[in-house]
Amino acid sequence: MNCIRLVLAALTILLTAGCASLDTASRSSTTPADEQYAAITDLSTHVPPSSSGRPGNGTTSEHHDFWETLRQGFRLTGQEQAAVVKRAAEYGRYPRQVEKIFNRGEPYLAYIYEEVKKRNFPTEIVLLPFVESSYDPFAYSHGRAAGLWQFIPGTGKMYGLKQDWWYDGRRDIVASTQAALNYLDYLQQRFDGDWLLAIAAYNSGSGHVSRAIKRNRKAGKPTDFWHLQLPKETSAYVPKLLAISDVVRRPSKYNVVLAPIDPAPTFTLVDTRGQLDIAIAAELATVDTESLYLLNPGFNRWSTHPDGPHQLAIPTAKSAVFEENLAALPDDQRAKWVRHKVNKGETLSGIAQRYNTTVGVLRNTNVLKSSNIRIGQHLLIPVAAQDASRYAALAKHLQPARASSNKVTHRVHSGDSLWKIARQYDVTVSQVTRWNRLDGGALIKPGQQLVIWKKGKTSASGKRLRTVNYTVRDGDSLYRIARKFNVSITDLRRWNNLPKGKYLQPGQHLKLYVDVTQLSA
Repeated sequence: MNCIRLVLAALTILLTAGCASLDTASRSSTTPADEQYAAITDLSTHVPPSSSGRPGNGTTSEHHDFWETLRQGFRLTGQEQAAVVKRAAEYGRYPRQVEKIFNRGEPYLAYIYEEVKKRNFPTEIVLLPFVESSYDPFAYSHGRAAGLWQFIPGTGKMYGLKQDWWYDGRRDIVASTQAALNYLDYLQQRFDGDWLLAIAAYNSGSGHVSRAIKRNRKAGKPTDFWHLQLPKETSAYVPKLLAISDVVRRPSKYNVVLAPIDPAPTFTLVDTRGQLDIAIAAELATVDTESLYLLNPGFNRWSTHPDGPHQLAIPTAKSAVFEENLAALPDDQRAKWVRHKVNKGETLSGIAQRYNTTVGVLRNTNVLKSSNIRIGQHLLIPVAAQDASRYAALAKHLQPARASSNKVTHRVHSGDSLWKIARQYDVTVSQVTRWNRLDGGALIKPGQQLVIWKKGKTSASGKRLRTVNYTVRDGDSLYRIARKFNVSITDLRRWNNLPKGKYLQPGQHLKLYVDVTQLSA
């Protein structure tokens, strides 16, 4: 690290957060959009991010209004439908929440727009992550959908997304966006250019939509989206997109103030030519670690993947200095490795636990055919280059709640509002919304129960926690659910006040707190 400081001594991000379904890997019965908070890619079919192969290399123009440019590409119809009008009005009741979601998406919106425009898609597609994930790259649903575009593991793998201990491509901004657009392109072609049907199929799977069309044809009914009998969630999904599009089209009508956004992407992809510690990369780019991580949310660990992708999204204004400093960085300081000598009584699993890694990583790194090790043997172990607190800070503002906090169930009374409830418990409206998976425009009703996490002791573990509302299915058990979400049975019982010896019932609702970086190992 001293060498790195010497390299940087003479040198000096600005950054402000429905599952896609294939018929072979269909989504669960509740949309992540309803839970307030998707991502696929086929790397072999990527459309290049720009003519130079990098997002963010275009010329920035302060004279162009991003939102007006976005509106010019709107071409979906149906804003007059009752479901759309109702949803838009609900968004209008909570304009500050709408603004917060768009502020979260600010680092990603210009890039998504560029890619949508290249394909000549309706630019309302840029707003689809508003519905899917609220522009939260760490969004995670009970159906195990992840990222801005909310894709489940199986679908992600089908589209070439790597998911392992080091990296989850479903959360990679560039990879997930390219893949989601690939999938949407396939769907709109399948449905003869009918974008409302394509968007509905993105939510429920093309099979559901095709079968609904066949039923209507057989009955002599119209086959447009508005006349199809689709799952309830899908019937609400398309109106949500059209509603938020109308909010963007006429923000003053809904009392929404859309903050100015630079029309040029905020980041540039830089080839790192190998594994690189994220904290070291932040020093090289002269930005803070957390900001850099939010541009590269696909990485589960303190470092980029040893086997690639060997690229990082760097703030465009810092890309030149990053490349210059990276070129001057000695190879042996790109990531830190410890040489561990095996002592008597040690096991590979014990060593992995000691260094906060996994047996699989140690076996791969040291080319071990099994987990058997011998006394005196040396193992090469990847570790973080800086103090753990540097990496823990990455996710501090992303955590919805701590399991160690004091959980309170608040019953909504007549006259209550999210603002009033938040003030009562000394929390924010955003936190209440996130903990209870409410839409930005959701209404609360007397008798409704809300979960509140009062301030308590916090952990510095650096976990990226997300609350998951899970509905018990036939055949489920605590063991099966715990294994599925990589949590303990003890925690499941504690979070849900489940007595020992009592069996789960289909339809029962459970609340889980999962670390999204631990779900693709």
